[in-house]
Amino acid sequence: MSRLVTGLQPVREAIRVHGDRLERVLVEERGGAQIEAVARFAADRGAPVTRVARGELDRASKGARHQGAIAYAPDLAIVGLDELAKDLAGDAVVVALDEIEDPQNFGAVIRSAVALGATAIVWPEHHAAPLSPATFRASAGAVEHARLCRVGNLTVALERLHEAGATVVGLDANADKDIRDVTADGAVVLVIGAEGKGLRKPVKRACTELARLPMSGVLDSLNASVAGGIALYELLRRRPRG
Repeated sequence: MSRLVTGLQPVREAIRVHGDRLERVLVEERGGAQIEAVARFAADRGAPVTRVARGELDRASKGARHQGAIAYAPDLAIVGLDELAKDLAGDAVVVALDEIEDPQNFGAVIRSAVALGATAIVWPEHHAAPLSPATFRASAGAVEHARLCRVGNLTVALERLHEAGATVVGLDANADKDIRDVTADGAVVLVIGAEGKGLRKPVKRACTELARLPMSGVLDSLNASVAGGIALYELLRRRPRG
């Protein structure tokens, strides 16, 4: 069964990654220069393109914002935890999400992780945002490039990655340690909790250390995806450049 992708940038990235493996691309007839550019890009990559009325796009998008373009893409590949742990390199930085249920936050974290060069994204199958058109849009198409690992139990997954050699760093606003003082050497798993709730107690216990972002005191918290992006950048910034 094909996967619905909506929006100009998510559709562009789906075309870039999947090309002629796309089932089809629908674009709005007389949709303007940007939409025509998407249609040409799809055709150049061997994807079948159909121009349709806006009303048909509205129906096909099932309520998602489409901006005049829709793609039907192959399902995203999901790697298993054992595979991820086995392939964990010494310079790996994995992002783990603890019950982030908002598709906007989920997609934004994926976007930051891909943009900054994280190795993979890990999240639990329950109490988490779905891999939906809203998540794909929030990631601006970055999900097409991400290495994704959905697990049954996040605590068990963190313990397994630690056994494989990773330091597991949980973001916690009340932690004594500053993220700037966390050792960035070796494989690292950065764990981001849900906005408002933070990390669950079992997840905290599975972390080898907890760290907070330095805050001015005017605000005591940040959006989960923003906090995760800052922490990820700080960890990767101190890595040797290859």
